[in-house]
Amino acid sequence: MELMEIIEKRRSVRAYKTQEISDEKLSKVLEAARLAPSASNRQPWKFVVVRDPAKRGELAKASRGQSFVGEAPIVIAGVALEPERVMSCGVPAYAVDLAIALEHIALAAQDEGLGTCWIGAFSQEEVKKILGVPDQYKVVALMPIGYPEDAPGPKTRKPLDDIVCYERFSG
Repeated sequence: MELMEIIEKRRSVRAYKTQEISDEKLSKVLEAARLAPSASNRQPWKFVVVRDPAKRGELAKASRGQSFVGEAPIVIAGVALEPERVMSCGVPAYAVDLAIALEHIALAAQDEGLGTCWIGAFSQEEVKKILGVPDQYKVVALMPIGYPEDAPGPKTRKPLDDIVCYERFSG
């Protein structure tokens, strides 16, 4: 697929087939994360790949009971290793770094015929415990990955004129 087609087709998938994901496809998706840019090129992250059905079920419970999280054949947790680091602009670097890497995962998954969904509604403490993440780190997001069960319709998005201004901010 061409990049714009991948971007246009990417959706938040909340229903997955039970079909397993090949190691080859998973490797391509994880390679996309490895290649993602990060502040000062530090790559201050770990990606925890969860295939075990029982552990995925625990993650679903820790994600406010969103059962589809556990139904996907894989869940990837993006973990920030330097959550205290702030860029000179005042923005936490981990939030930007992991967002870029996880979206690389989402787009690469789409290119492989897989669906994903960003999960930010979860208990930080419970997910850390389930995955054995040390206290000093932060789980930024969970991302279930699998073959979509359905084909969602087109996304609705605001027109460019509503979200873009030139030379100076205008509300």
